[in-house]
This record gives sequence, C-alpha cells and structure tokens, in this order.
Amino acid sequence: MELLTALFRTIFFYFLVVIAYRIMGKREISQLEVIDLIISILIAELIAISIENIKDPIYLTIIPIAALVIIEIVLAKISLKFRKFNEIMSGKPSLIICNGKLNFKELVKQRYSIDDLLLELRQASIKSIGDVEYAFLEPNGKLSIFKYNFLKTKGDYPMALIIDGEIQKDTLIQLNKTESWLLNKINIKGLSLNDVFYSFYKNGKIFIINKNS
Repeated sequence: MELLTALFRTIFFYFLVVIAYRIMGKREISQLEVIDLIISILIAELIAISIENIKDPIYLTIIPIAALVIIEIVLAKISLKFRKFNEIMSGKPSLIICNGKLNFKELVKQRYSIDDLLLELRQASIKSIGDVEYAFLEPNGKLSIFKYNFLKTKGDYPMALIIDGEIQKDTLIQLNKTESWLLNKINIKGLSLNDVFYSFYKNGKIFIINKNS
C-alpha cells in the first residue's frame, strides 16, 4: 500500500511540476536566474519530503508549491516594471574583457577565476584573450563572447546607453563619453531622458527607441 501511495505521489507531483513550470514560463536550465534556481530547488525538496513521508497530507506540499509559483510570478512582474529591483534580485552582466584586455577588477569582484575564463574561451574555439573584443559574464553564469573581426577593427556590437529611462554609466565610461554628451544627443532629437525606452551606440551612431514608438 505504501509503495502504491509513493508511486501515486510521484506521478501526481510530476504533472503538478510540469503545470507549475508552464505557468511560470521557465526557460532552459542553463538560462535560469538565481531566483528561478532557488524556487526550483525548494520545489524539488518539498516533493522529495512529501514522497518520503507518505503519511503526511498531500496538501501540505501542494500549498507551499502554489505559494512558490505565485511568488515567482509576482517577482517576475515586479522585475519587469522596476529594473533596479531586477538588478538587485538577479544581478546584471559584468564586463570581463574589453577591447582585448582583461577587466581584473570585475574578475575578482565576480569571483570568476582566470581558469574558468580560459576554459570558456577554449570551448568557443578562441586561442587568445586578445582575440576577444568584449566578453560579458551574464547573471546566469554564462559567458557571452564577442570576437574581433578579421581586421581587428571596432566591431558592431550595440552598446546600451539608456534602458527604460536609465543611463548606463558603465557604457559611457567605455566610450569615454559624459552624461551631458548623451543628454545633448537626446535633446537634439526633441526627447527627454524619460521619453527613451532604449538607446544604444553602434558604429559611431546613437540609436533611440522612445516609449511612444
């Protein structure tokens, strides 16, 4: 009888988790952010405890799982509306390589070893750090690599200047530009900072997407 109960709970929770993840709209495991990973671990632990303790009522597991799903959905909606909250909860990309040079300060800050970096470069068939124009360590731990072109001239990687009305100061530092320079470019187009949803720098030009477009 206990075996059948355990089997039933296993099958039941399998379908429950499938439904829960469909509701949350999960991505691939490699793309999970910190919040997603924590919730996944908690759901797994709750299910394991429920299957092991078959004498406990099943609702003692269903209710916490439902609560976790609701929490994830609410946090996702808050993150979409408030970018700062998203950065606090999930982090933001870190520039590890810039113009073929290592950003040692950021490397140490993210506790990302040089061995890990070289491994990622080898797996991307890159022989030297000098062959990389930009490399970003994403919040999910994945390394995004942008190689130099054949002539090693400036690439066409779009560098975010403004995201949802917020100036990206790190980008300005990389471009050796000031906030006044950026605001002046925006004002020339008859826009204010709050009007800009997304703006990026590419091939020496500024592209702007306003909130009303």
